[in-house]
Amino acid sequence: MSNENHDLGKLAKDRGKIIIRTSIVGIITNFALAGIKVSIGLITNSIAVILDAINNLSDSLSSVVTIIGEKLASRKPDKKHPMGHGRIEYINAMAVSALVLCAGITSLLESIKKIINPSVANYSVTSIVIIGITVVAKLILGKYVQREGKKVKSMALIASGSDALFDAIISLSVLISAVIFMLRNVSLEAYVGIVISAFMIRSGLKMMGETINSIIGQRADKETIDKVKSILQAEDAVNGVYDLALFNYGPNKFYCTAHLELPDTMTVDEVDRLTRKLQYEVYEKLEIILLSVGVYSLNTKNDKAAEIRKNVQELVLAHKWALQFHGFYAYTEENVMRFDVVLSFDVDINTALDMIKREIKEIYPEYEVQITPDVDYSN
Repeated sequence: MSNENHDLGKLAKDRGKIIIRTSIVGIITNFALAGIKVSIGLITNSIAVILDAINNLSDSLSSVVTIIGEKLASRKPDKKHPMGHGRIEYINAMAVSALVLCAGITSLLESIKKIINPSVANYSVTSIVIIGITVVAKLILGKYVQREGKKVKSMALIASGSDALFDAIISLSVLISAVIFMLRNVSLEAYVGIVISAFMIRSGLKMMGETINSIIGQRADKETIDKVKSILQAEDAVNGVYDLALFNYGPNKFYCTAHLELPDTMTVDEVDRLTRKLQYEVYEKLEIILLSVGVYSLNTKNDKAAEIRKNVQELVLAHKWALQFHGFYAYTEENVMRFDVVLSFDVDINTALDMIKREIKEIYPEYEVQITPDVDYSN
């Protein structure tokens, strides 16, 4: 195994430790910041500072939920859950986003109350300096958590890091409003509270949307798809890679299926050797389990079949909604042709297939046409 793959394997093993360590740092820092801000808020009678403190407390609670989620998600596969428990992380991320959203709504209601029944804050130079220090601390924390989250591909940590960076901006707005009050005696407290609430609600909704997409299932990133394809296509016998699909069972836990187009001269033994070799290489290099490999046979002994393939491919791909043509094989003695076509989500499948069959029949009326519609999983 290469040094790069060894490092990837070590990172995967340490992933849980990194998530828990980073979350603990977040809990301690946010609790400390919340305590400082509550004290300043009560002394200065500042609703904006108190709401900022509540925001820090919600971040601490989010980190607690992240730790619990990681512990549950890292459990080993069992008979009831053979693919493991990794998707619990998405439920965990949903809980974190719900906490942020609830804190934002609560803060909004409190800010509106302060607009209706205003109260005057009483800042000092010391309180301004302390608030400034908390802004810097939150900025450093956000960068740290976000960096660690990207390193281990943890949605919960990345979301928490992004939220912390937003919090630094929010705290900065509190600091600016305090300075304005000291210099101009203009109170923006309640209105800054509304801004804080809006950021929290926006952050919660964004986190929730991203998590819902992961739970529903979404297209895998192009970089990963290209890496898998490059491994499969590196073999001389492989004429093409199609229908490649990645199934996600938690961060960094992928299962894969694909079809390979191989010469029709290969024996079952040769195909078996090839697919086993590819399964090993994909896991060795990417830690992705290649669950199954389907095979399309390629006409290599029949010039007439090659000509038919060329003509049919041009006809099919002339339609904008036909994204890909593959898996073609012609049985010239039986007058049968079959192939797969990847269709756009914008076209009705039955209408598209009927049109293609009708057009092929005009050129090859004697042929039975068998078309399998495919979904655009990865391109």
